[in-house]
Amino acid sequence: MKNRWDEREARSFIARYKAAGPDLALRTYSARLIGRDSSLVLHGGGNTSVKTVSRTLDGETAQVICIKGSGWDLATIEPAGHPAVKMEPLERLRALPWLSDEDMVNASRTNMLDAAGPTPSVETLLHAFLPHRFIDHTHADAVLSITNQPDSEKRARAWVGEHLGVVPYIMPGFALAKLAAEIYERDPSVEGLVLVKHGIFTFGDTARQSYDRMIEWVDSAERLIARSKRFTFHPLRLPDKAHARDVGIAANLIRGQCFLPSNGGRQATPRQPLIVRHRSSDAILEFVTSREAARLSQQGPATPDHVIRTKAKPLLMPAVPVADEKRFGAALRVRLAEYIKAYQAYFHHQSRAKQVVRTPLDPVPRVVLVPGVGLFGLGIDAKAADVALDIYEHTINVITNASRIGTYRALPDGDLFDLEYWSLEQAKLGKATPKAFAGKVVWISGAAAGIGLATAKAFAKDGAHVFLTDRDGPALEEVIKQIGLGRQGASMRCDVTDKVQVNVAFERCSLTFGGVDIVVSNAGVAPVHDIASCPEPMLRESYEINFFAHQHVAQAAVRIFKRQALGGVLLFNASKSAFNPGPGFGPYTLPKAGVIALTRQYAVEVGKMGVRVNAVNADRVQTGLYRNGLLAKRAKARGLTVQEYVKGNLLGEEVFAEDVAQAFVALAQARKTTGAVLPVDGGNAAAFPR
Repeated sequence: MKNRWDEREARSFIARYKAAGPDLALRTYSARLIGRDSSLVLHGGGNTSVKTVSRTLDGETAQVICIKGSGWDLATIEPAGHPAVKMEPLERLRALPWLSDEDMVNASRTNMLDAAGPTPSVETLLHAFLPHRFIDHTHADAVLSITNQPDSEKRARAWVGEHLGVVPYIMPGFALAKLAAEIYERDPSVEGLVLVKHGIFTFGDTARQSYDRMIEWVDSAERLIARSKRFTFHPLRLPDKAHARDVGIAANLIRGQCFLPSNGGRQATPRQPLIVRHRSSDAILEFVTSREAARLSQQGPATPDHVIRTKAKPLLMPAVPVADEKRFGAALRVRLAEYIKAYQAYFHHQSRAKQVVRTPLDPVPRVVLVPGVGLFGLGIDAKAADVALDIYEHTINVITNASRIGTYRALPDGDLFDLEYWSLEQAKLGKATPKAFAGKVVWISGAAAGIGLATAKAFAKDGAHVFLTDRDGPALEEVIKQIGLGRQGASMRCDVTDKVQVNVAFERCSLTFGGVDIVVSNAGVAPVHDIASCPEPMLRESYEINFFAHQHVAQAAVRIFKRQALGGVLLFNASKSAFNPGPGFGPYTLPKAGVIALTRQYAVEVGKMGVRVNAVNADRVQTGLYRNGLLAKRAKARGLTVQEYVKGNLLGEEVFAEDVAQAFVALAQARKTTGAVLPVDGGNAAAFPR
């Protein structure tokens, strides 16, 4: 474990956060050092504090504890992420025989200097009851490997000797805070506390001393593990290593079966899909493709607060080749049914045993282990799925190292239930209402500009994950940056006239997000020529992009829709010219008329799969389709100026790419509409669909 403290960098934090004062500035610095190391904390885990003096609004000074607030991540924390709480009222609480979780949180909030700050950590009292100025708490992998054992206390004491106190496992809260303080007071010379199956605390008079002690003890744990024997995994027999296409198929099948249940009501979506992410490495494959995985993976999480991100256990698939889609899908159905039944039994048994009334959470796994393929993480968005993967990848490391020095043993179900259904842990997940397209994946062609770009922005704004394709690869990369999609977006250069490229793009989408729910087939060109003398190559080229490309996209999409069995939405960018052709526009009009027929044919044939197919007829939208003076030529062909042409509709208003994008969004939400053609042209009676 490398000590990353740098005095020059520390001084820069004092200068940068001068207004916060040196104590909080250094607290921010060392907290970030801890947060940057994923072997210490993950995704908001761990907490840090400093006891200092602060000035109140009336000008008085008060002893306060500045402790990490809910919602902040140590890796990026700012001084505001350590809200100040008055110490004196917190210290008085220790005399109480008992304090509810709600009263504990209320006591922290009502004694904050800034009521607008984040809610202080659920372990505020633990930090407050200890006398040290700086306190660090992590869930270090190496420490968990030592304490996740059947004889965890004995092993912990043998490791730390008299230098650290050892606290038996007890659920976080008031009781743990009192117990930790009592154990410290038995020997005030200790440098920290090991919390069995939970983590490690270190403390000191300075930020550096507390941080140094954390690094020294975690390094000590790592060296203990390094001296132990190597744990041997015995591999299962499997066919050749899975290819990217096989991984995509597995993701589609997992996504299709591991969906969230309906929230009820007539207008409820019957199935809420999840984003599925894949991860593989030598260590992951060695674990998931071993005989030992059947036992070790079902032991439970490395630390109990991980249960809200990953569930207590992952779903483990049998050694079935993914390439055999039918067999893999059948095995998945069986294992998922068993998983759900086991989760429901766990919930009902623990509720009865503890005599509590709780509302059951969904029973869907958040991590799926597939021999020969790797890990799949599931979440309402890519971030949640990645968090589950990050945590479980570290869990594999903890399990492996725990097995080197002994036998991995997590907490029993009763303790995990307490954490999973603890209101203070559930609060970490947030209660925000999901956006309209949360968990949905939208695949868009021609997305680098114009209508495709506007459509990508519109769906992303409503919570969708978007996979963008276009022939202009560099422009796509700029679009991703421009929209600020982050994990919510991905792109691939793709010429939709090439069926192979289209198939690869859908495969890449499956590898990135698990599958697809909504497809907007948008790419097109607008050749101009009178039809009687139109060169055949021009007409054939137009058909390739304006008709056959739509067929390539639709075929690839329907294959995934069928595999997922979640329904789907297929949307085509057609044209009003199919109903109201203009002079000299035949090479464009003819294939676009075919797209209208294609829409209706697909609607007839895939409706039984729950797939809705609709088209949008836009007109006179100033996009790249009208490049090289085409807009002026079309206006002239109608005997109009450009302004008269673009506003030549019943409403007398110009139609923009954003208007077309909203039509695609509306059709994607229209759950009882299929086979429809929606005009977005400001009103053109001659082009009314009929």
